[in-house]
Amino acid sequence: MKIKKISNGVDVKNIMQNLNVDRPGIKIMAKKAKLYLFYIKDMHIGAANILKQDALSIGADLALPNGVITCKFKKCDALLIGTKKHIEILSHKELAQPYGLKELAKELKRYLNEKSFKVKIMGVINANDDSFYPKSRFKGSLAKDAIFKMIEDGADIIDIGGVSTRPGSDEISEEDEFKRVKDIIDFIYKDRLYEKIVFSIDSFRAKVVEYALDKGFKIANDITALEDNLMAEVVAKYEAKVVLMHKKGTPKTMQINPEYEDVVLEVSNFFEDRIKKALKFNIKKDNIILDPGIGFGKTLNHNIELIKSLSDFKKFDCEILVGASRKSMIDKIIKTPVEERLPGTLAIHLKAIKEGASIIRCHDVKEHKQAILVQERLTL
Repeated sequence: MKIKKISNGVDVKNIMQNLNVDRPGIKIMAKKAKLYLFYIKDMHIGAANILKQDALSIGADLALPNGVITCKFKKCDALLIGTKKHIEILSHKELAQPYGLKELAKELKRYLNEKSFKVKIMGVINANDDSFYPKSRFKGSLAKDAIFKMIEDGADIIDIGGVSTRPGSDEISEEDEFKRVKDIIDFIYKDRLYEKIVFSIDSFRAKVVEYALDKGFKIANDITALEDNLMAEVVAKYEAKVVLMHKKGTPKTMQINPEYEDVVLEVSNFFEDRIKKALKFNIKKDNIILDPGIGFGKTLNHNIELIKSLSDFKKFDCEILVGASRKSMIDKIIKTPVEERLPGTLAIHLKAIKEGASIIRCHDVKEHKQAILVQERLTL
């Protein structure tokens, strides 16, 4: 008899299928193979003691600070540890308990049936002169060539934008923005390229977005996350997808000492509110894409925490977009000019996919295509 350790990243369902395990057994045992960790904040001390006992009774556990059992304080933070099966049992069991445990149970349930989405690559075309990465700037015939190259390299979506939103950038007029992107949009429409690939318009202005959607574009990439009600109306009218991105402040000021008590919770609360607004305007849930806004009002540590915690946003059952392509967070980890940040970009984006991202916005489509296909093969 021989034994070998199996990696946590391996698809256990696939292994059991190869073992010829019966289907009901696979479904039951797969729930025992994935470990869930939940950090719970401001839990009532009574709830903490009840949840601790309930968790232990089914084989899970709850890590608590010293003094909880003697009710040394009124509230505390805790770490819940258990398999998917454990969380299923607890999310049912705590529905009958007091001290806020009923609400906790409902929240836990949201994490149990997460949707999975095919990973897609979104290439970036910047129709301006001031985006932080010069090689992403394309105008006129250069934009046409870049679009065809991205299609050839394996992009699933191409994002066209006329305004730079890099840290410190100045806002331009709606008229100037429209002039920058109009010819590209018209070319895409004239050559019916929207039948070959999905196009996204990167704009927070309803007029620009409506023009693009009317010409075959399918996604509105809005860095203000429907701040403008007119934008919500336009998206709903065309039954388009919309990217709801979190940012703090404006591009001009957003990187001046951004602070959060808990960046993941604040971004999560923001998504909750903006999803409600989208639904209120009759935007379909399946058409909502969430973007945590890497580099938009965040420090390096904020960005890292968001990337590592993307799975928290899967509870919304929406696709998650991450765009960290060649951004300054790489330079803050290891001093590197923007032209040499592709390796760091790939590292961040592969980690993001592992944590739940399904749309990767990038400058280097061909390299991302190769990296993602190799990663997918390694996790079979």
